[in-house]
Amino acid sequence: MYAKYIKRILDFLLSLTALLLLSPLLLVLTIIGAVMFKGNPYFTQLRPGRNEKIFRMLKLRSMTDARDAEGKLLPDAERLTRYGRFLRTTSADELPELLNILAGQMSFVGPRPLAVQYLPYYTDRERLRHCVRPGLTGLAQVNGRNETTWEDRFAYDLQYVSSVSFRQDVKILLRTAAVALGRSGIGVRGVDSLPDFDTYRMQQTEKEYESV
Repeated sequence: MYAKYIKRILDFLLSLTALLLLSPLLLVLTIIGAVMFKGNPYFTQLRPGRNEKIFRMLKLRSMTDARDAEGKLLPDAERLTRYGRFLRTTSADELPELLNILAGQMSFVGPRPLAVQYLPYYTDRERLRHCVRPGLTGLAQVNGRNETTWEDRFAYDLQYVSSVSFRQDVKILLRTAAVALGRSGIGVRGVDSLPDFDTYRMQQTEKEYESV
């Protein structure tokens, strides 16, 4: 009953309330971002949602579009600004995702939506993480966030999918608040956190091939 009906109702009501309460902060961050990045302060990216339906996830921008001499984007660590690092370490860059929750594309709690290019690299069991709406936070995020391995993250995701409950969601939200306040387990993708999953899975395949 909770997973099928009540969870979505709560997501809608809580996201609407949060947007109303946090709208002044979001407005200030939008203005600062527009000045810092000299234009659009928002970043959107396609992500797979429930049943792998693709949606456009909204975040506050934390990186510039700086490119090298060949026109390729510089590594994340070189494009991440001091303001952007502040957004990430406080998780403030995630605030616009409240709109995704309001629209029914995400939930407050669930497996984090990952990049679309990762889809071909999941095992059949790992794909089960898409049986529920992706979350603003999740079981993996309160158990190490970016400091866990991919295997651990998916294990936590599948554990959550198999045991969705109101009590568990409340516990995850409370633990998320504690993690965010402690600013622990937060890294820059590809630098001091997990490697991209598609790269990681291809490297695994290469090692298995070499060992045969």
